[in-house]
Parts: sequence; structure tokens; C-alpha cells
Amino acid sequence: MWACCASSTLLLGANTASGQGSESAPGSYVAPDAEGFIVAHPELIHPPEGSRSVVLLGNPNEPGLYVMRITFGPGQGSRPHFHDQARHITVIKGNWWVSTGAASDVYAPDQMQKVGPGTFIYEPPFGHHYDMAKDEEVTVQIMGMGPVGSTQIEQP
Repeated sequence: MWACCASSTLLLGANTASGQGSESAPGSYVAPDAEGFIVAHPELIHPPEGSRSVVLLGNPNEPGLYVMRITFGPGQGSRPHFHDQARHITVIKGNWWVSTGAASDVYAPDQMQKVGPGTFIYEPPFGHHYDMAKDEEVTVQIMGMGPVGSTQIEQP
């Protein structure tokens, strides 16, 4: 039943695009309580010093559903790449800049689209994209099925 609910949640919001690079070593994990529930208050969702991500559920490097939050400082982001699994992203804080589709095969940050807090982004498997925080801190929440692999797109 849980798997059915999780699958339904993932399917509810499909159809846009964006994302970010690989997160091979997530910063920290939020642990469930003794009965398996996770209640992650905002103070638990901040990345630890020296990291930029917090895994709320699962693990993007292992099979199954994962949910993570990544915080990017000004000027941080990714170069053109794609993932082998779909990713479902919500902008939590700040203005995120994205480039999607064939146009994103060549890095051109001046041609990115700005998306604000509350925006939902669906990245289809193998969908080319890149993204960044330009002049402010940005937090995004990513959901997907692991393991997820990332491939960088060679630049001319």
C-alpha cells in the first residue's frame, strides 16, 4: 500500500523539466523514530557544516524512493548533464535558474529561465539540463527512485 501511495504521489505532478548534478555523497540523513515515522522540523533539514544536502527519506544511491533537499550558495550549480532516472523537484527557497532540453547541451548561463519558490520541475529520464543559484541561496527538494546515475555532457 505504501508503494502505491508513493507511486501516486510521484505521478501527480509530471511535465516540465530541470535538475542538478550528481549527489554521490549526500550530507546527512533524517532518521525515523522507533515506529518508522519521520517528522522533520525545519531545524533538522539544514545541511551540516561543509555539506549542502540532507536526505529526508531513502538514499539516492540505493534502490527505492528517496527525498532530499539541497541548498546551493550564490553562484553554485551544475553544468549540462542528465540522469538515468526521473527526478521530481520543488523549489523551496530562492530563485532557481534552469536550462532544459536540447538548448541545454551547451552551457549558456545568460539564457537560463528563472523559477521561483513553489515551482515544480519534472526531469524525465535522460532529459538534458543544467541549473544554478545565481545571486542568492536556493534550496530545492528532489524526489526520485534510486539508484540514480548522472552523466555530464561534453562541452565544445
